[in-house]
Amino acid sequence: MIFSTKSTYGLRAMINLAKHKSEDSVPLSAIAKDEKISLKYLERLFASLKKAGLVKSLKGAGGGYRLTAKPNKIKIYDIIKALEGRLSPFHCLDEQGKVYCSKKCNCGVTAVLTKVQQSINKTLAEIKLSQLL
Repeated sequence: MIFSTKSTYGLRAMINLAKHKSEDSVPLSAIAKDEKISLKYLERLFASLKKAGLVKSLKGAGGGYRLTAKPNKIKIYDIIKALEGRLSPFHCLDEQGKVYCSKKCNCGVTAVLTKVQQSINKTLAEIKLSQLL
């Protein structure tokens, strides 16, 4: 499975955000500077994270972003899903492992692919943001 820069940059930004106290909001410009990520790119990533309910924005002079939950409650799976969308590494499977094969075959490969996909998703769901701090 190949994760795009959305995942790697998004995880770095979420780790940065998690290092701040939960009551503090952090401006995206500060995260962009710390992580050496384009502010424009971070704005797009944080729009997805906000839509998924993982972060919230605060307006005004002390504005910025903060986590909506404690880092030990946020799953890496949820972050990556918010950023990447579909979390199925194989074109013939959906996220639940349902087979969508254009050949309408039972080729035996799908059993292996399903097991790999389930393992990846389970591992990502077990890792919490707090474990990356």
